[in-house]
Amino acid sequence: MESNRQKKIAALLQKDLVGVLQGAAREGGLHGVLISVTKVSVTVDLSIARVFLSIFPSEKAQELIEGISSNAPLIKHDLALKVKDQLRKMPSLEFQLDDSLDYIEKIDNSLNGDENPITNPGLLQKRKKI
Repeated sequence: MESNRQKKIAALLQKDLVGVLQGAAREGGLHGVLISVTKVSVTVDLSIARVFLSIFPSEKAQELIEGISSNAPLIKHDLALKVKDQLRKMPSLEFQLDDSLDYIEKIDNSLNGDENPITNPGLLQKRKKI
């Protein structure tokens, strides 16, 4: 369970990371790419912040996550300049891809298409008796 301090730091980092990443994407010449910070979770000792990113279009997601992760020290520095009045020590950043939106879209497409297990029960695996 997260403490109030962890939640406050996560919210602060999430809000400021959006600006840093959008600015970096513009400077890098990435047009038509949307990067959003879906969640930030901070460890109990406040030393590591796990940042979950949703990237559109999803075809470029893995490539962009690798690029962002390799530039994590630079992003940490830019973010530290923004939050220097609120935090004494800046946590290390770990970037991960949040594919929950793709998962939801896949479920939605399945339910609206031919792969709907409700209308086509033959798609479901048969349960085996043990």
